[in-house]
Amino acid sequence: MDLRNIAIIAHVDHGKTTLVDQFLRQSGAFRAGQVVVERAMDSSDIERERGITILAKCTSVDWRGIRINIVDTPGHADFGGEVERILSMVDGVVLLVDAAEGPMPQTKFVTAKALAQGLRPIVVLNKLDRADAEPDRALNEVFDLFANLGADDEQLDFPILYASGRAGWAAAALEDPRDDLAPLFDLIVSHVPAPRQAANTGKPFRMLATTLEADPYLGRLLTGRIEEGTVRAGMTLKALSRDGREIERFRVSKILAFRGLSRQPIEEALAGDIVALAGMSRPTVSDTLCDPSLDTALPAQPIDPPTISVTFGINDGPLAGRDGSKVQSRVIRERLLREAEANVAIRISDSPGGEAFEVAGRGELQIGVLIENMRREGFELTVSRPRVLMREEDGQRLEPIEEVTVDVDEEFAGVVIEKLSRRKGDLVEVRSSGAAKTRIVAHVPSRGLIGYHGEFLTDTRGTGVLNRVFHQWAPWRGAVPGRRAGVLISIADGDSVAYALFNLEDRGRMFIGAGEKVYKGMIIGEHSRGNDLEVNPLKGKKLTNIRAAGKDEAVTLTTPVRLTLEQSIAYIDDDELVEVTPKSIRLRKRHLDPHERKREARKTRA
Repeated sequence: MDLRNIAIIAHVDHGKTTLVDQFLRQSGAFRAGQVVVERAMDSSDIERERGITILAKCTSVDWRGIRINIVDTPGHADFGGEVERILSMVDGVVLLVDAAEGPMPQTKFVTAKALAQGLRPIVVLNKLDRADAEPDRALNEVFDLFANLGADDEQLDFPILYASGRAGWAAAALEDPRDDLAPLFDLIVSHVPAPRQAANTGKPFRMLATTLEADPYLGRLLTGRIEEGTVRAGMTLKALSRDGREIERFRVSKILAFRGLSRQPIEEALAGDIVALAGMSRPTVSDTLCDPSLDTALPAQPIDPPTISVTFGINDGPLAGRDGSKVQSRVIRERLLREAEANVAIRISDSPGGEAFEVAGRGELQIGVLIENMRREGFELTVSRPRVLMREEDGQRLEPIEEVTVDVDEEFAGVVIEKLSRRKGDLVEVRSSGAAKTRIVAHVPSRGLIGYHGEFLTDTRGTGVLNRVFHQWAPWRGAVPGRRAGVLISIADGDSVAYALFNLEDRGRMFIGAGEKVYKGMIIGEHSRGNDLEVNPLKGKKLTNIRAAGKDEAVTLTTPVRLTLEQSIAYIDDDELVEVTPKSIRLRKRHLDPHERKREARKTRA
């Protein structure tokens, strides 16, 4: 069968997964009357709740006798490890660009990866149904982006379509009929080269493993594109590491092909097709699965290094073990190693004591998603403040710099520029971008952005949009001011009392409400001043036998601030931890005993 392999790439929220929904509908992958959820490719709970794609997923559609294998990729740079690997197994990409927003930081990130692979993108200006869409401006910006990224003449001569993924139409020109996605299907078939099946089918089998997952019935599943040869169920293959070392010999127990939203077992797959194989126990992502006669591994795409690190430890607080079933360091370690095996952008190492683990990744979102998955699986753990990973080159200390793109109302531009400058950012561009909007581009150290997003939303009254992507390594830019406010620390164990919290409200804002479990050393609020303050949230009203002349007024508490997981991790200081359980997210001091805290503070000052 004639084949095409494509990936859909774009900035986050530019409509990739919604467009794939329409691909599946209009190609007949859904039967008439079938009820299908919106964004069908976002299968995990976290992807649905957050409206983002975290893991790349494969599907396929049949169009006029040609099968098109489609890979939906993440838009966030935090999950860029997925994008890099996916691009190595496709022959073309559809680059989606929001016609109102134009190219954004992640657009630049994914486009650079595609151009480096020698792919010739199809550019689709999406969301033409938006009232503020400016397709001509967006197209000029896309052309400038390609030129700045060093695209060759063939890549610069990219085909263009105008579309609305939600409405399910694409057109070659703005004045053309807006009926369906047929123009996009036809362009994919004519522009994207078919895999070299005929030339490669007769050779010994070779396939590069691109994604890994665990199936409860089939065990380890490795997905990739067959580079050469044919694979049949029952064949014996061997796995080679990137340096050509043999890892394992195994028998293929199952070959799964992607058909619509499901995977179907097939008996045989040919060169050029994207399939998942089962039967192995040790091979992982970037390993080569091949015929036993071969000894050379396929080249694997190098992965960008992690930029931040956090420490995962056991929950050793007074409330440990009440919510979760997985609390031992051994179980946490096994889970983290399993994650690192499937996600090559994450690195795990043991801390010197052996009780905690250093987890290095691409960004706060990636680490936050891992923690959220673990707490839903029943884990309890403590997490430290993120630390930025530094490099040493030629005796010079280098740190990661990120390109930050901010879209805000004009009235908030001043405060955003001031905050970015204070965090050692260099302004690159400030320009008007539509009705009373300003676009700010700056190069800011990664450590200056830890904890900034919440502050940014406050400064812009929730209307600003901030995007960031890794830019380069550069010399260390000096100290960045940290959190200015101190915290309110509980000095008692028990259930918080409304009367006590009411009397503490003039000291700062609360993170807890009445009747919540607290313990010594737990952070219950933010102090209105710069120092930490120890308080008693259990202190009740003194009762006497003298009847008051006036009636007691009911205590009315201000609604507490509830920090999300990412906000909590970004908020804490170096001497604080986030305690994560399946039911709760608590902030606490690293050392719960006040005397121990003072000793550690003296050591730090010394």
